[in-house]
Amino acid sequence: MELRNDLADKGLSTGEFFDGEKPSAIGEYARGKGIRLLGLSEAYGFNRWSDAMKDKIKLLIVQAKEAGAESISLIPSNDGANEPDEKRLSDLRGALAVILPMLEEADLIALVELLGFTTSSLRRKREAVEAIEATGVKDQFRLVYDTFHHHIAGEAEYFPEWTGIVHISGVVDPSLAPEEMQDVHRILVDKADCLRNVEQIKTLAAMGYKGAYSYESFAPSVHADENIEASLKTSIKLIENSVAQ
Repeated sequence: MELRNDLADKGLSTGEFFDGEKPSAIGEYARGKGIRLLGLSEAYGFNRWSDAMKDKIKLLIVQAKEAGAESISLIPSNDGANEPDEKRLSDLRGALAVILPMLEEADLIALVELLGFTTSSLRRKREAVEAIEATGVKDQFRLVYDTFHHHIAGEAEYFPEWTGIVHISGVVDPSLAPEEMQDVHRILVDKADCLRNVEQIKTLAAMGYKGAYSYESFAPSVHADENIEASLKTSIKLIENSVAQ
């Protein structure tokens, strides 16, 4: 599982993770339940570098180390800014170059997430891979492969060897064009899924991906589900059976 600090409907808009508990206590609790704490998400807008962003990432790294989390997540700006590709990619490379020694010192991995929205400053996995390669180091960075963002960006490339985690969610409204899909539409995967999650998972597996999958369902209906455990079990079973076929 991952822990998030950005779910406003859960009272997390202040950027807090642990409901006032120490990160180390939460990490110990999770491990006592046999749960891997895959990461802490997120540092939003990391490619818009500033002293404030540096402090945010430093804090995120400290919290991850204290909790025993395996990674932190870096989220690009989704502000719709109209900027030349040269500047956009230069800013991305510059931010990664500054973050790299922070990760090396902490012996921690950062997961770079792509946002497929037309307003995103980083939509394509290849751009992220090339920017990471420009730092000269591969081991400190991985990608978040998100089935939702892969679909709405119209991506055809997968990069399983670069993938650190796969986020899954479903969209069921067939009237929505990819560019119209938003986080509010993202539910658990079911038989009416429009994102072709099963096909994406099968493709990644066939290409050699053996890592973790994590639900990222932002729809308020999921967060308010009083039977969420049963709903998750049903969705997981559907995916497992479909992949097995």
